Parts: sequence; C-alpha cells; structure tokens
Amino acid sequence: MSSQNSAAPSVLFVCVKNGGKSQMAAALLRHHAGDAVEVHSAGTKPGSAINALSADVVAEVGADMSAGFTKPIDPALLARVDRVVVLGEEAVVEPVPGMAGTITTWVTDEPSERGIEGAERMRLVRDDIDARVRTLLDDLTQTST
Repeated sequence: MSSQNSAAPSVLFVCVKNGGKSQMAAALLRHHAGDAVEVHSAGTKPGSAINALSADVVAEVGADMSAGFTKPIDPALLARVDRVVVLGEEAVVEPVPGMAGTITTWVTDEPSERGIEGAERMRLVRDDIDARVRTLLDDLTQTST
C-alpha cells in the first residue's frame, strides 16, 4: 500500500448540542492537522449557538472555533466519514446502513462533577479533548503496516 492517500481521512465529532465539546474537538484537530484531515462536527440535538467560553479557551491554545455554527448530523456525511467520535455519554449516534467508518465514544473529563466551573472547568475539558485529538491524529496519519 502506498502511504499517499488519494483522500484525507475524515472525522465527524458529535455531542448533544454541537456548541462546545464537538466544536472544540473539531477546532483542535484542524489546528493540529491542517489540511491532512477532513474535519466535521454536529449535534444530536443542536443548540442555538457556540459556547463562548469554549471558543475562548480553544483560542488560548491557538485553535479557532469562532466561525463554527451548530448543526444536526447529516446522514450522508455520517455514512461517508472514516471515524465518528461521540463526546460524552449523553449523545448517542446510531450506525447507518453502508457506513464506511467506526463510531467511538470518548467519555470526557467533566470537572463540574468535582465542583470545578467556569473557565477553569473549560480548560480542563479542552486539555482532555486535546490529548485525545492528538492521539486520534497520530492514528489517522500513521502509514499502513
């Protein structure tokens, strides 16, 4: 197999509202991968806006989710992408017929369960997601053995 892919690997990040965690994951993966990975995000029950605090703490590490907007899952996209990553146990994504990729759930850190709120909470969430995104990027871009 050639290490040159005709198409970049693709990832769809999903959470419930598509305003925070899935948008953070998408922004962080775009930041680390550039054009090497096709990145999407969606929500199972999209909210009305991007979480401003999420956008602020992602910007602190050089990533940008300011142009993002909440959106539902596109069934055609769900069927096409190489990986679907669900952030948190609240969101559930059912496989669709003919789906090309796999569905993985990341049970992300939830600092609010430890009484940590606000920007401190969001930075801990960001750092947890960022570590997972870096591992995912390594997995997506390693050459076939």
